Amino acid sequence: MIPLAAKLLTGWDAEPFVARIRGASRRDADSRELPSANVSASAVWVSLANHSGNSCREIRVPEELAYLSDGDVVCINPRRSEIWVVYRRASTSNSLLLTEQCNSYCVMCSQPPKSGPDGFLVDVALSAIPLFDRATAEIGLTGGEPTLLGDRLFEVLDCLRTNLPETAVHMLSNGRRFSDLAFTAEFSRHLPADFMAGIPLYSDLAYTHDFVVQAANAFDETIRGILNLACCQVPVEIRVVVQAANAGRLIELSEFLVRNLPFVAHVAFMGLEMMGFARPNAEAIWIDPAEYRDRLAAATRLLSDAGIPVSVYNHQLCTLDRSLWPFARKSISDWKREYLPECAECAVQQECGGFFFSSMSRRSRLVGPIGESEC
Repeated sequence: MIPLAAKLLTGWDAEPFVARIRGASRRDADSRELPSANVSASAVWVSLANHSGNSCREIRVPEELAYLSDGDVVCINPRRSEIWVVYRRASTSNSLLLTEQCNSYCVMCSQPPKSGPDGFLVDVALSAIPLFDRATAEIGLTGGEPTLLGDRLFEVLDCLRTNLPETAVHMLSNGRRFSDLAFTAEFSRHLPADFMAGIPLYSDLAYTHDFVVQAANAFDETIRGILNLACCQVPVEIRVVVQAANAGRLIELSEFLVRNLPFVAHVAFMGLEMMGFARPNAEAIWIDPAEYRDRLAAATRLLSDAGIPVSVYNHQLCTLDRSLWPFARKSISDWKREYLPECAECAVQQECGGFFFSSMSRRSRLVGPIGESEC
């Protein structure tokens, strides 16, 4: 697991600020004065320029963040002696947390909602986005529930569209606020050229979906939201986190999608991440993938045969029916991904997505190395 935050050995009296790591040989393509952190040859000492660009301070980067390199973006909170990584230039899984507030309370939520003010998260995003490499392939937006930000979400989308015009943007949302067509229409006017909304739908049965998200009428709001997004020509991905409550109806959910939402751009069946609410609720929500292996294979084939792109996320190859290997993706972010010692003996480890570091205590009875002869 790659650490993304650390304590500085020293602090000082200054406002938090965002800076981009800049190696000694780096020269910006434009002439903008950007806040930066100049990395020394050892990649341990950095000089941090503030937003005005007229003062520097040399600090020691904590050893756990010594991987920072040219083009990475960090946020420094001098008063709290904190540094955290906002963006890594070499990573394919960069995401911006925009809020920790949410109008759902999902039983397996890996980022439990908080009610306190967190507008600084948008401030960080707006400061950081102009520092990102313009060649960045994709940026994720996540929460909490980003649509609760209203106009501030539009600010972030406008900033992305202006500064990263070639970058794909994928935003996770529960979809409920999109049940307001006027909001959805305004939202669509701020979108980058390559955008997709990832929206969870946990069941074809309203009461099951509402149970999972712990919100009354959430299923109806989500369905209306998806239809409104389609009406406004916004691409939608359906995300299905497989758990005990819905594992028995994966085939019926696929049939529902084919009949009612055949326009969706992608469907992802996802394994649980045992963080946040998933930990105290583990006994109620966790199910061995061995128990739904065949249903997952049938549900995936049903969608694929109907022409709907489909993927399987967060599952180890050894837990999947062999017919699903072409649909399996290495979806776990590199800073969350780990492998078991026995995985070193597996012939397909390089193709396998591995485990969430938080989920190592819960694994399928099917987990085990795959030999060369089995490939």
